[in-house]
Amino acid sequence: MMVRPYGDTLDDGAVQLSFTLPVPDGPVAREAARQLVEKLGFAHVEIVQSKALSTDFSFHVAYGRTSAAVDTSAIHPEEATGPIVYSMEEANEIIRTRLGRKVVVVGACTGFDAHTVGIDAIMNMKGYNHHYGLERYSEVEAYNLGAQVPNARLIEEAVRRNADAILVSQVVTQKDVHLQNLTEFVELLQAHGLRERFIVLAGGTRITNRLAVELGFDAGFGKGTYADHAMTFILDRMLERKADGG
Repeated sequence: MMVRPYGDTLDDGAVQLSFTLPVPDGPVAREAARQLVEKLGFAHVEIVQSKALSTDFSFHVAYGRTSAAVDTSAIHPEEATGPIVYSMEEANEIIRTRLGRKVVVVGACTGFDAHTVGIDAIMNMKGYNHHYGLERYSEVEAYNLGAQVPNARLIEEAVRRNADAILVSQVVTQKDVHLQNLTEFVELLQAHGLRERFIVLAGGTRITNRLAVELGFDAGFGKGTYADHAMTFILDRMLERKADGG
């Protein structure tokens, strides 16, 4: 199925864009914004809002139309979990009946990232958006180390707790600092011969499963995912290892 964006009429190709220019607000800035959007390939461009952000910077909102379309039937997202996602009750039952022991999960927001919103949404008892966090799971021992945790300390804690899985949250992404930190984490695990010991997950607003796997993690979880998704992946991987004699 071919689809295009639309505003007032189906398939009209209407798109709204917003951006900042290092140009003082005024006629020159507005015309620069219009020409920029045209160079991006949009037609019927209008700058519908402009305002000064400071003496030398301006913010613009533009409308334009595109003839581009996307074939949704050809899209196959690489998600960490499939169509079946275990509820908290289902996960607890699987752990009790098929694993026979509690699952230990250690997580943190590592590096200089001071934001706990991501790791808290997955691990804290209250969870997020009506999805309980792992601390609420009766068959899970969840240890949330918080934010600004050095990669080495998270690994040490995972070893000390004899964890099954490690969750690494990254919220700050300026200048790709999250990529550097995630890469360092995997390299530290490998250097200590611990990579295969743990199920290692990465999460954050800019994290996708494809990106996480490319960086050496087992899976990645971004927008629209909750503790249910992370726990489903962990359990499926643990059951696979058990079936293989691991």
